[in-house]
Amino acid sequence: MIRKTRGGAKSAQDKKVATAPDLPEVSVSDDGDVRYLHLGTPWVQGSMRIRDPFDIDLEYVQRMMGWLLFADPAEVPRMHAMQLGLGAGAITKFCHKKLRMKTTAIELNPQVLAVCRSWFKLPPDSSALQVVLADAAVEIQKPEWHGTVDALAVDLYDHEAAAPVLDSAEFYADCRNLLTEDGIMTVNLFGRSSSFDKSLDQMAQAFGEDALWAFRPTREGNTVVLAQRTPRVLQGGELDVACDQVQARWDLNTTRWAKVFVPARDAEAGSTLAKVKARIEKINRGQTLDTDA
Repeated sequence: MIRKTRGGAKSAQDKKVATAPDLPEVSVSDDGDVRYLHLGTPWVQGSMRIRDPFDIDLEYVQRMMGWLLFADPAEVPRMHAMQLGLGAGAITKFCHKKLRMKTTAIELNPQVLAVCRSWFKLPPDSSALQVVLADAAVEIQKPEWHGTVDALAVDLYDHEAAAPVLDSAEFYADCRNLLTEDGIMTVNLFGRSSSFDKSLDQMAQAFGEDALWAFRPTREGNTVVLAQRTPRVLQGGELDVACDQVQARWDLNTTRWAKVFVPARDAEAGSTLAKVKARIEKINRGQTLDTDA
């Protein structure tokens, strides 16, 4: 999730799907060529460009693919990607269709899966693609997943988008257990009440400080953190080369990645600055500020 839809979102075109009483209502809205997924609120839980359904639309979701900087391109199709929290399926579709990886997603809400299949071009399950309807915290503890995941994407938020639903040292230790020796976890950190530093502390307990990297926050305030099972560093020009390679091979916009990819603790100051800038932009646009934003 990244922001609330404003202005151009066409509420008259909303498609709503009923959910179980204890799960938020799932709805879809279109704004021009972009389709958004919502969970009972205006907060965007995922998006898709209708004309390019297997590309990644949102900037922070593109950065969730930052693990590719450390990957051998020839080996990527032999790897296994897992996404915790399906959202609009952008990461799952990209890994399955564009990267040709074995891909697994774990999603709690069956209506999210139904909407992704109906409105977001998510392909049906196959030998190469599987969506597991389960509580991610429980599912990832199963031994059959341990040591099998090369790229783990964690983007778990509730309908209020206030803070990560799972954000403990124990949870991140379970995530680490999923990874192969060279595996990497990427996590989206965003929210009105979440603490970036606290989340890093939890990850550091599971992975170690030297295994944590991050992109400085997007304008909307999303900070993507990378946690490596085996710590590795891209020295000097290696990062520039890797960014160019990812963009050329998979058409991800990595133009600024080398400038904003830093040790995770260094991204914290940028996170605070991004929130301040976002509030100033809202004021300049004459928008009402949420008191807890």
